[in-house]
Amino acid sequence: MINETYEKMLNAKNIIRVLSEFATERGREIGYENVFDYSLGNPSVPAPQAFTDEMTRLLREDDPMKLHGYSPTLGNPLYKEKIAESLNRRFGMDYTAEHIFPTTGAAGAIAHAVRAVTKPGDTVLTFAPFFPEYTPYITGAGLTLRVVPPDTEHFQIDFDALERYLTADVAAVLINTPNNPSGAVYSAETLKRLAEVLDQSSAKFGHRIFLLSDEPYREIVFDGQSQPYVSRFYDHTLSCYSFSKALSLPGERIGYVAVNPACEKAEKIVPMCGQISRGLGHNCPPSIIQIAVAATCDLTSDLSVYETNRDLIYRKLKDLGYRVEKPGGTFYIFPKAMEEDAVAFCEKAKKYDLIFVPADGFGAPGYFRMAYCIDTDKVRRSLDAIERFTKEEYGK
Repeated sequence: MINETYEKMLNAKNIIRVLSEFATERGREIGYENVFDYSLGNPSVPAPQAFTDEMTRLLREDDPMKLHGYSPTLGNPLYKEKIAESLNRRFGMDYTAEHIFPTTGAAGAIAHAVRAVTKPGDTVLTFAPFFPEYTPYITGAGLTLRVVPPDTEHFQIDFDALERYLTADVAAVLINTPNNPSGAVYSAETLKRLAEVLDQSSAKFGHRIFLLSDEPYREIVFDGQSQPYVSRFYDHTLSCYSFSKALSLPGERIGYVAVNPACEKAEKIVPMCGQISRGLGHNCPPSIIQIAVAATCDLTSDLSVYETNRDLIYRKLKDLGYRVEKPGGTFYIFPKAMEEDAVAFCEKAKKYDLIFVPADGFGAPGYFRMAYCIDTDKVRRSLDAIERFTKEEYGK
């Protein structure tokens, strides 16, 4: 007998991927340049030339057995050292290589981190709007995911709601800042208060509540601001990072878990991740990618295009009367649909070759997400289509 759980999941495919596939098919009909595809968060700028040069150098000069052999179970020591040094230099931390566990992107990082600090039957809290894949990440570990309702004014944390949801069965809280899909950046004040609430609740329930911080957009922050480093605010934090976004390496599947050295049982968590890998069938990212990223981990792609795109889209949406918060980071914007049914709204948009993602699966019905990691010329050309769609369908 096949596994019924996964069989049922076939009927609940990721809506983002479904829409991306639709956009690709539509592109075959009319030319993809004429499809305004805001579905998939796939970076639109190339990796830094220094990364390409380092990959070329390694392949030309280095030992093939070193580049293509198995990585140690707990990761390449050079990669771990360079990540720790970078985080310490940039954020005033005191990581060592022993606090870093290489993973296949942030998804792999979350899969390991959540298993390290929970047991089956526990509850993990997250905040709407949230990345829909959190659901299989968490439930696949035998846990319950409970979603705290959104603060739809600024998309910061609704602390009154959080305290209602913090019960004795909660083992961890999963946050994502800068946030996919809202683009919100949690402020230092938000993170400080979150730490206070988690400390108080941990004392109340007699067990430590861990914080899992999903951070793949950490470097994509606008208006001259930066994302406060979450682990600076709460000792018991496991940071889950990916180089997919800031370094434009989504296909290389490289990231890490960084365990705050002050975390409860910090010295055991990375070795535990090695054991968790045995159950997941995970054996670290490819050796050559770990080595190449070790040399380039302080770099980013040219991320300025995302701020340019944000400004173009935000101004147009505001001019057309959409209710929308200006994103502080990422490459997403999260407007309220022009009708209560965002699925119907996004279906109507498809007639104008506008591919938007309804936010029902993000825990925020009535909203939709636009991933503006596309060419700026295409963004500009899409503005007329957005205006035509809005006026013809909603009289705006």
